[in-house]
Amino acid sequence: MTGSAVTGGAVTVGTSVHDQVLSVSPGERRALLGRIADAGIDHVVVADHVSFHGGTGFDGMLGAAAALATEDRLSVLIGVYQLALRHPMTVARSLASLTSLAPGRLTLGVGVGGEDRSEVSNCGVDPATRGRRIDESLGLLRRLATGEVVDHAGEFFTIEAGAVLPAQKPEVPILIGGKSEATLQRTVEHGDGWLAMFVSARKFTEFVAQIAALAQERGRPVPEQHGFEVWCGLADDASVARELVAEKMQALYKLPFDRFERLCPAGTPAQVADFLRPYVEGGARSLTLVPCSPNWQAGVDAVAEVRRLLAG
Repeated sequence: MTGSAVTGGAVTVGTSVHDQVLSVSPGERRALLGRIADAGIDHVVVADHVSFHGGTGFDGMLGAAAALATEDRLSVLIGVYQLALRHPMTVARSLASLTSLAPGRLTLGVGVGGEDRSEVSNCGVDPATRGRRIDESLGLLRRLATGEVVDHAGEFFTIEAGAVLPAQKPEVPILIGGKSEATLQRTVEHGDGWLAMFVSARKFTEFVAQIAALAQERGRPVPEQHGFEVWCGLADDASVARELVAEKMQALYKLPFDRFERLCPAGTPAQVADFLRPYVEGGARSLTLVPCSPNWQAGVDAVAEVRRLLAG
């Protein structure tokens, strides 16, 4: 991921702001992002949904633009972008514009989504075609990023003498979200790295090794910009931390917390850092915490402390 490295260059650490940058006043947005940058945190993550579970949504490109324009000390990861719901030409234009606004400070995470099938179908997309649409789109995004003139007739998209200028300089890195066999193939074919969530450290390490082995087998560059995003409760009292993360996750995912608990640490910054170390050892180059704390200021400070502990 772009952005400054933690001491020793081992891993960058970021925090999720999701829709906050779009739902607060300009002054509050400056205060939030300024405090994150002042704390030494490397990047922020914004999410992307069109209409999730009855209408919730936050446009990832707009969120990235707001964050990048507000605080130039931070990099931004869109994680993950619902690429299957968009046309690759319009996505390529947004990426080119954001690159012009903030060169080298944007990373695009791409996933198939699908936790809410109605979000996909209401955008006119057959949920069964999401993977194939994304693969076709990723190939086109790579070509359009260079500024070349593209002619393409595929299963889902037709482009005649299409170009997006100026070319991205530098090209926006793409991380592939998911944990399926298709994710493995997609990361090797199209990605600069893998973006994981809700996987154990053992699974993370194994998947990174599989990516490297498949890339070498195919004679392709080995993707290495792997990231891990994790929901966590952060408070001085572990039971309070658990309650905070459970409440937020159950409200968003409409599922009981025990479905997620073993993969979502809750406790002090030291306890969360201990949970994350095996992921760094397994190949994670960026970590993003989705902090659930008594207030947002405490969340920022706790993420910064996790970063300090991992750097040590």
